This record gives sequence, structure tokens and C-alpha cells, in this order.
Amino acid sequence: MRNATKEALVVARRPDSGGVEGPVISLVANHFLVKFDPSLKVYHYNVEISPNPSKEVARMIKQKLVESNSGLLCGAHPAYDGRKNFYSPVEFQNGKLEFFVSLPIPTANTGSPFGEWNGFQQKQNQLKVFRINIRAVSKFDGKDLSSYLSNESDDWIPLPQDYLHALDVVLRESPMEKCICVGRSFYSSSTGDTKEIGGGAIGWRGFFQSLRPTQQGLALNVDSSITAFHESIGVIPYLQKRIDFLRDLTQRKTRSLSDDERKEVEKALRNIRVFVCHRETVQRYRVYGLTEEATENLYFADRDGKNLKLMDYFKDHYNYNIQFRNLPCLQISRSKPCYLPMELCMICEGQKFLGKLSDDQTARILKMGCQRPKERKAMIDGIVRGPAGPTSGNQAEEFKLHVSKEMSRLNGRILLPPKLKLGDGGHVRDITPSRRDRQWNLLNSHVFQGTRIERWALISFGGTQEQKSNLPKFINQLSRRCEQLGIFLSKSTVVSPQFEPTQVLNNVTLLESKLKKIHRAASNNLQLLICIMEKKHKGYADLKRIAETSVGFVSQCCLYPNLGKLSSQFLANLALKINAKVGGSTVALYNSLPSQIPRLFRLDEPVIFIGADVTHPHPLDDSSPSVAAVVGSMNWPAANKYVSRMRSQTHRQEIIQDLAAMVEELLDDFYQEVNKLPKRIIFFRDGVSETQFYKVLKQELQAVKEACARFPGYKPPITFAVVQKRHHTRLFPFEINPSSNQNQHFDENIPPGTVVDTVITHPREFDFYLCSHWGVKGTSRPTHYHVLWDENRFTSDELQKLVYNLCYTFARCTKPVSLVPPAYYAHLAAYRGRLYLERSESVAFTRSSNIISRVTPPKTTPLPKPSENVK
Repeated sequence: MRNATKEALVVARRPDSGGVEGPVISLVANHFLVKFDPSLKVYHYNVEISPNPSKEVARMIKQKLVESNSGLLCGAHPAYDGRKNFYSPVEFQNGKLEFFVSLPIPTANTGSPFGEWNGFQQKQNQLKVFRINIRAVSKFDGKDLSSYLSNESDDWIPLPQDYLHALDVVLRESPMEKCICVGRSFYSSSTGDTKEIGGGAIGWRGFFQSLRPTQQGLALNVDSSITAFHESIGVIPYLQKRIDFLRDLTQRKTRSLSDDERKEVEKALRNIRVFVCHRETVQRYRVYGLTEEATENLYFADRDGKNLKLMDYFKDHYNYNIQFRNLPCLQISRSKPCYLPMELCMICEGQKFLGKLSDDQTARILKMGCQRPKERKAMIDGIVRGPAGPTSGNQAEEFKLHVSKEMSRLNGRILLPPKLKLGDGGHVRDITPSRRDRQWNLLNSHVFQGTRIERWALISFGGTQEQKSNLPKFINQLSRRCEQLGIFLSKSTVVSPQFEPTQVLNNVTLLESKLKKIHRAASNNLQLLICIMEKKHKGYADLKRIAETSVGFVSQCCLYPNLGKLSSQFLANLALKINAKVGGSTVALYNSLPSQIPRLFRLDEPVIFIGADVTHPHPLDDSSPSVAAVVGSMNWPAANKYVSRMRSQTHRQEIIQDLAAMVEELLDDFYQEVNKLPKRIIFFRDGVSETQFYKVLKQELQAVKEACARFPGYKPPITFAVVQKRHHTRLFPFEINPSSNQNQHFDENIPPGTVVDTVITHPREFDFYLCSHWGVKGTSRPTHYHVLWDENRFTSDELQKLVYNLCYTFARCTKPVSLVPPAYYAHLAAYRGRLYLERSESVAFTRSSNIISRVTPPKTTPLPKPSENVK
């Protein structure tokens, strides 16, 4: 067994030198080659600063330390990660050093009740002293990295993470000093590239950078990025923008807050940093909460223990009359009363907007980040050469690094689209998607397998009289569109359409009784419920949960505004989704997978494709469970019908906890459908970052093997691949000669089927980028496939072709999708599971939930299970 675990840690090697199928296309990628000197020693020091400073203060300390102690540091300009690590290109005289640095940081007089301190002007120059201890940790050079990248030795050597991390810190040093750092990205408001996105948030444009080992050597991946920040405005105008019920606050200065309103305001302001504008100060405070009392009822004890009224204090000291006297004050200390009136506070610039963006905000920020390829490429080139970019400081020279200012040139290949099989009144038709965007058309053909929907119902929420009067026409046209596509949808509903006011969606109990009533009226045998809403509503999640778990039918929702224009495209999309939900399929491959990859696949040896994904709650939510979903194909050789399993699990746990049980259920289902267990298992795992590869492989591969072991004597070969959409590699067509005619496609995205498995891919492991879709908006993001384990021994060509062909079998549309369908379905299933949860446990915000550190995460709410006929 010891041997097996050791083996399980070695990630699959690339099986060949890359694929060869398909015509070649010239591309550039946003990877910039970094040359380093492998013989240069890097000295790593540990830094302890006390008292513990914020990141900004830590940077100031580092700068002052280096300026004042050049001799002791041997003239080096060490790179600093802002926390505990110093990297230096030369060794300091002593392995242990101690320094004292003083900075003019105003310290609030803690005896005072609201961050006020008297005689502030005299104290302004008071210095705060920090003690810095530096001790040597280790030294390393780049020889290991050099041999890792050159891929010369056949032995398995791990990536020299320490050295790579040191160089990463060196290249981040300059942007770190000039910008605000969020994750691996940098933002600065000085570029002027900002845009209000509503609700007190503002979108800032910045850039992402990360150092990666690739086949061409070390490369810096640079991309433009966008993040939402809190707008730097007064707290009162901020609340007016952020919270609907406070819109008219300035007209109603005497307004007070109810308990629930106070909680909502507190939730919006908690942990945001503010500064005050009624006196000269640089002091910033973090909002801890709100006072229970309104401002006009607040008292505090002065130095002599006399009780002062807060309102009077501001009148006497600052000649300021507090306007919003019925609002609470900001409480800026966890332990003792420290109050600041809201109207005197401003929100500090450069704070990332936490919490969930609204649909409108999301749409605006996406629009801001949506550039055509030519524009995005120019932006990235500008960043690399720019005043705050990775090459803007002198840090790189100090460590003998040379960063290219040109994007990496490489060749990709364009895989040919597969021939597809559609239905035609019982006959099979074939079609090859030959359009440039690889979309195909169902205008005069049928879906591959249409369903019969005899028993369905319709419910409407809200809508004007005129909108409702369109319904008979909508039913008629949808039924006709279904018929054209080879799907039978009865022209009449089994119960007459139900009209409800939108409010019903707010009342879970009422909604459930209405849905059960429809189900009973349809003799408990309803195939489909079509729901029409006047606008998007959070009750959508309840409707899905109730219909799919406690009542037992599938539903299709749409919005009244879309019924006004009833385009053929809209009706077709609706029909395809309905057909898939009720168990039909849109399309199949004309040449089955066994005929395309005969070396591995055979008609009489079925294969299962499994997809898995985990969705986590949004950043401000510190307790909701994560939701894991696993889906599996249930037919062969078409492999275009899937069933899903979902489970809730520990908050933010990335490893799927219940994987063995879920895979066992899928294998069982597969056996029921196909009468055989799958001969091979191809597993696509979505949503794992590179740092988690080994952990996921070790635990989840083991879980899949455990699931197999529950069937006597069953040991199929397994391929385990990670699928990533959330990366920053972008591919652009390479401009050969701007004046020649061939240039008309240059401002377009790379064509569907573009695959890249050289130059920018991993030096040793089996990975490739595949752009399987046509990018209509913005710049296409190719999907990164990284094979961690491969007992099926795919060649590059076989696996790339398999994945690309599968992308044409997605049930919801007539074009290839950007993500291999098992992973796509798993993502949709996990999202649906999150919906089930969010609404079934949307408990009112409680005080207890803001305790930051928990001893144990709360017990995970189990997911409601879909009823048998929905599965």
C-alpha cells in the first residue's frame, strides 16, 4: 500500500510531444518570458514587526528601514511580501538583526469615547516606534528550477516552490508599492479607469500577474482585470446609494431605524474603514458595528468622569450641530464605547467591495471588463510597459531578472468540428457545423430525440392585463415551435392556467400549497410546469426547490418581457431546455466516439463521463455550507444524457466529502440503464486551483476507486482531469502583415476548436488549452484541461478530440459550449443545490453570526433531495 500512495502523488506526464491534428494557426499569448540567472543565490529572511502593523504601515516601515540602514543590509534592496518574508540578492552581515523604526502615526487617546482626542494638534507629531527582528532562514539558487523547466532529467522532481515564490515576490515589489493589492491583482485609482456601478460600488481597472513554469521557460502571465471597490464618499450618501429604504434620507433627516433596518445598515457597514472630516487627521477607523441608541441619546464620561451628551460635545468643541440625530453612531471599537456620528465620516478609498454584487452591478462590471481581442491585447501590452507594471521598478535588475515586453508567439491547431446527428421525423439526418462560429441550425430538422409532453400546466406571477392576454398566443406558438423541432407539447394544459400575484413568491408556505394543488389537479402526474414571472424574483429559488424536492415535477421559468417579442430563437431555446429537462436529447455525434477513438473505445464496452464541481457561498457569508455536485452520463455510445447527485458539505471545503457514495450511486444508475458497469471512467473535476491539485487527486481519486470497489471485482481504468475556466491566459490571433488582406479576422476571437499544447503549457505535465466556443462578446477565455491521472493512456490528439466532440453535445443550445458538458452540468447542478439551500435556510441575520473565529463550523444543513421522477 505504501507504494500505491507514493505513486498516487505523481501527476501524469505528457504522453507525447503534443497533438498533431488540425490546421495550424499563428497566435500570441499574454505570457511574457522571464530570463533568470540560475547561479544567483537568493537569501531568505524572516521578518517580525511588533506591534503588528497593517500591510500599508508594514510597507512604510520596510522603506524607511532600507533607506536608513543601507550598511547593515550591505546595500541590498530586499523584496518584501508585506508580511513575514524578505528576499535579498546579497547576504546581510549578520544572520540576526534588530532595528527600531519610528513613524509619525497618530495614536488615538484610548480614554476617549469616540476616537476623539483633545489637543490633537500637539500630538500630531508623536512618533510610533516599531521593533523589527530579521533572521536568516535559508538560501537557494535557481539550478533546480532551471533543470525542472528544461525537462532534461527523466526523474520526477518536484517544482522548486521556494525559489519560484521568491522571484514572484521580487516581480510584485514595484506594483505593490504603487497600487492596492487584491489577491494576485493590483489596482490604482490614479489610472482614472474607474466607473460607478451603482449601490455604493465603483469598478476599478487593474491588472493580474503571476509567475508560471511553462515549456518555453519561466513566464509572467499578465492580464487586465476589474474589481468592485466601495465608493469613497460620505457614509450618509453611501447608505443612500446602497440601501433602498434610505434613498430619501437627506429629505427626512429626523428618520430613525427599526431593529431590522439597523441590522441591515450594520451589515452593510461592518468592517469598512472610515475617516472623519470634522478635524485635521489622518486617523482611520474600522467600523465594528452601530450603537443601540440613537445619536441624540448618547452620553459618555469625560476625563473627570462627568457625563457629557454627545450632541452637546460636538456643539461646544466643533461648533457643529448634528443633523441626523435619530440615526445610531458608528461604533469603532470591539470592547469599549467609541462613537462617531455617521454624517462626519467618509469611506476610505481602495477597499474591495465585499458581499454579493446585485444583478445590475454584476452586469455593469462585466460590461466594463468586456474588450474585443485587439483592445484587450493593447491594454495588456500597455500594462507590461506601464509605470506601475511588473518591470517598472529596479527590483528585477537587482535579482538579474529580464522580463520580455513582447507576448509569447506560438502555434495552435484548429480541430475540425464533428458531424452531428439530428432527428427528422424518425429518420436520422447529419449536419456538419461549417459556419465560422460553428453554430448549427435546427430550422428544418428535428432534435435527435424529442419527448412527448402530454400533461403540463402553466402558472403566472404578476404581469399586466395586456401581458396576460398574450398567453394563448404564446402557448400556441411554443407548441408549434416544439412540433417543428420534433418535440410534442400538447396544445392544451391539463389544468387551466393559474394567475397569481407576484407576492405569492414571497410566501413559501402559500407557494408550496399552490404548487401542490396544481400537481393534485393533474392527478399527481405532471410532466412540466411553465412559470411566467413579470420580473426576476428571489422566490425563483423556492419555486425550484419546492417543485423538484417536495412536490416532484420539473419546471421551466421565463419572463413576461420575453413573451412580448416571441422570436423564433427564444421559442427554440425554451423548447430545447424543456426537451432536455423532460428527458430528451438535442443532438448526438454522427460518428460515435468508438468510431472516432477506436484504440480506446468500443461499442460493446460502455464508458461513463463524470463531472464534479463545488460551489461556495459568497465572501461575506461565513457559515453557509458549500454544495458539491457530481453528474454522470447514462447512455453509450451517445453519452448525451446525464443524471446528477448533490450534497451540502462543510463551509468552504473544496474536497468533495461524500464523493465515494455519490459515484457509487451514479455507477448503480448506469448499470440500471445500460445493463453493464462502465468499462472506463473519465472524470472531469471543475473549480480546483493549482495549489489544490495534489490534495484533490489524492483524496478524490481514492474516493472514485472506493466507489468501484463496492462492486465485486470491478477495477476500471480511470482518467482524472481538472478543468479550469478561472485562469488568466488569453490567446490572440497573430497579426502577420497589417497591410495585407488576410488581416480582416485580426480583431476577432480565435476560432472554435483552437487547441494549444506547447510553449505556454506545463513543462512536464499533461495539460492543454482548448477554446471550443465562438466568443461573441469580449475576448474568448480558452478552457484549461490538466490531466492529473490517466490509466486509460490517452494520446494528446485522442483526449483533445474527445473533449472537443463532447462540447457539441450540450443539451441546451445548438453550438459548441466553452466547457466540457460533464463539468458544465456539474456546475449547473451545484448552483441549483446552492439555490435549494439559500432559500431553505435564509435565516435572519443574527448577532452571533458576526463572530469572526469559530471553534467549529456549524453543522451543515443537509440538501433536500430531488424526488424520484425529477432525478
